[in-house]
Amino acid sequence: MPNDQTPMPARVLVVTAHPDDVDFGAAGSVATWTEAGAHVAYCVVTDGDAGGFDPAVPRREIPVIRRAEQAAAAAAVGVTDLVFLGYPDGRLEPTLELRRDIARVIRQVRPDRVVAQSPERNWGRIFASHPDHLAAGEAAICAVYPDARNPFAFPELAAEGLEAHTVAEVWLMATPRPDVFVDVTDTFARKLAALRAHVSQETDRDGRLESRLREWLGASALAAGLGEGRLAESFQRVVTA
Repeated sequence: MPNDQTPMPARVLVVTAHPDDVDFGAAGSVATWTEAGAHVAYCVVTDGDAGGFDPAVPRREIPVIRRAEQAAAAAAVGVTDLVFLGYPDGRLEPTLELRRDIARVIRQVRPDRVVAQSPERNWGRIFASHPDHLAAGEAAICAVYPDARNPFAFPELAAEGLEAHTVAEVWLMATPRPDVFVDVTDTFARKLAALRAHVSQETDRDGRLESRLREWLGASALAAGLGEGRLAESFQRVVTA
């Protein structure tokens, strides 16, 4: 399968269900893109309020904590433009309201590329196919086509002064059929730093985060033909223009 030889986009929007989803799926690629001069923005659909591990922390405090952690993680890979939609964690559905809210962000950011979670369950990586991930992916795809590009969809967006925008391509994370790979060997340390910013999730509770990531990303690099010792993130590219 080919590695990434697509033109560098000027603007990228990453849409995910929870804080830390982007860091597991695409933070190394994001760091690569920002280093090359691309503007990358995040749209996080929920605040991850059903997450955490410490019962002593009041649940009402979790959204603030997780937003702050995602902002710190984003900064580690060169991203400062974040939008949180505030939907409830664990109860996400690809509703018209969610489609509208993602279409709004697309019209605001006006990206060349949208990176989203696959709406298709990956039976080989079931933990990547959380129901919220599938719902966020489905809503993001619908927001790309047809919602954001249709000037007559969601007239309230036009009333806000947001003109229709056509996204050229969507890259899907955690897909069962990856066909494009980004070499993240040189940005791996930044990806790891981003993941470690999510302290409330005990992302590295057993101390094996780095070795697991190297195993996963090393396998992707071999599938991409990048060779032993390289690391890669994988996506499925969908042309949408």
